[in-house]
Amino acid sequence: MAILDSKGRLFGKINLLDLAAALVILLVIFGIFVFPGTSGSVAQVGAKTVPIEVDLVVRGLNVRDPEQLFDNGLKKGGKTNVIIRNQPHGAIEIKSIQQLPRTINVSQPDGTVKELPDPKTNNFSTDLLLTLGGKAQLTDNGPVLGNSKVKIGMPFELEGFNYNFNATVIDIRLKDK
Repeated sequence: MAILDSKGRLFGKINLLDLAAALVILLVIFGIFVFPGTSGSVAQVGAKTVPIEVDLVVRGLNVRDPEQLFDNGLKKGGKTNVIIRNQPHGAIEIKSIQQLPRTINVSQPDGTVKELPDPKTNNFSTDLLLTLGGKAQLTDNGPVLGNSKVKIGMPFELEGFNYNFNATVIDIRLKDK
């Protein structure tokens, strides 16, 4: 009896392609359970959980009436859904929200520049300063909210009942217990 017959079977019983496929599957399963690698989470297992406050600034949010945002949940004591680097984090508390005045720089006859309120009435752009509060894991590389590191300058996406816009982190405060 030949080791390999005319149909590509070993000893007339096992097909070589089937054998190769079974070996690949066994190697993958072995690799998953014996060498699992890192978990994909940036947070460390022994990391300390601390309260965190994150200040965000929103520049040039185009909205006709900012009060409708405040009436539908974007207010102090409310919650907003946060998405960091396209990863949903979940709802986080809004500690404070402040609408910043729209101003323009006006040069004066003596060469100085004054910042004055913007006189335009048809300006549908507003600036906001928000403070969000939650729990973060403290690692060697900084605080981690959900599975994303929180750093100054990174964008947060805020989503609620009638809004979805981006804001930028301008300050991070860790509160030790």
